[in-house]
Amino acid sequence: MHRHFASNLLNTSKLLIRLTICGLLILLVGCDRQSSDNQFANYADRLASVLEVSSPKAPDTRLPSLPEVSDTLQRTEDVRMGLIDAYELRKCGLFHLIAERNSVLGKVQDRTRQLRYELLLLDGLGHCIATLPEDDNVRAQLLQVQATKEDDLPKYLWNMLLTGEEWQKQFKPAHAAFSLSNIPDATETMQAMSGLAHIASQISAQHSVSAQSAERLLSYEENIHTSRYLGQLFYSMVRATDWLNTTTTLLNQNDATVMCGPNRNQQKANFLENVFYKFFVTDIQPYLAKLDARYQDIQPDLQTLFATPRRPAAVADYHSFYVNGDMYRQFRDATLNHVSYWQTLFKRCGIKVGQP
Repeated sequence: MHRHFASNLLNTSKLLIRLTICGLLILLVGCDRQSSDNQFANYADRLASVLEVSSPKAPDTRLPSLPEVSDTLQRTEDVRMGLIDAYELRKCGLFHLIAERNSVLGKVQDRTRQLRYELLLLDGLGHCIATLPEDDNVRAQLLQVQATKEDDLPKYLWNMLLTGEEWQKQFKPAHAAFSLSNIPDATETMQAMSGLAHIASQISAQHSVSAQSAERLLSYEENIHTSRYLGQLFYSMVRATDWLNTTTTLLNQNDATVMCGPNRNQQKANFLENVFYKFFVTDIQPYLAKLDARYQDIQPDLQTLFATPRRPAAVADYHSFYVNGDMYRQFRDATLNHVSYWQTLFKRCGIKVGQP
């Protein structure tokens, strides 16, 4: 009896283990199905099967990288105000800010805090200069500092964007695309980019940036800390472009084998139509539309940012591809070309556009 009970218990345990493993595999496969790469590959495989040809190889996606720090870091003038006139600086509210910057911790600030300091300093300098008589010696010194700092301000912005650790992570293209069912919320990234674009526009126009805007820099950095949204959006669009071009080429190269017309067997065309609706219309097309909309939402702020003076020459290719529109044009062309093929095929075969 004990042996029988033990045997049953062992068999039950084995069954539970098998069920658990099966459950995990189902979950993994379910997640796997949602990856954009697998969906594009599955779409291409189904088309190839109908066309009775080999499935195309996955495209080799290559995209411009963010330049190295050594190629983009810009030298700024190290203007140490010291205590020029402690009494006057205290009256203007600058004494504490400068003392903080000259402290041990102030000398090892990250790029975001460096830009914040420069903006706060220029805001304070403006107020301070306005309170001093025109013949005041301290005022003359502050005017010199102000001119130097204003000239260097775009450099501090670029140093933050291109060499600051958190911002680099955001702007570097990722190597993983969004899944079809889960393009993450971009609210915080959009807010950070919008706020940063506003600061950049003020710098470009040589307008003073308020202390309130300068303080928000730290929250912008915090907002992007947990996400690589921008880099992942870039990669997702380029990867989708490559897959669309690969699939459109497959269809064009084998179009002559798709027979249509009176008294002809249109079975292959009908099978292709089914694949089109089941895979492209149901899953891929909505994904492409979301990528398109997300990029259009964020591109204006990126263009404002990258219009800031003193942009390093090394970032020209990156700017042209991701910001100025080359990537987006290629993405749109690939989408339109793919849809155009189906429109031509359906017209040739007399297939009405609509759910089969």
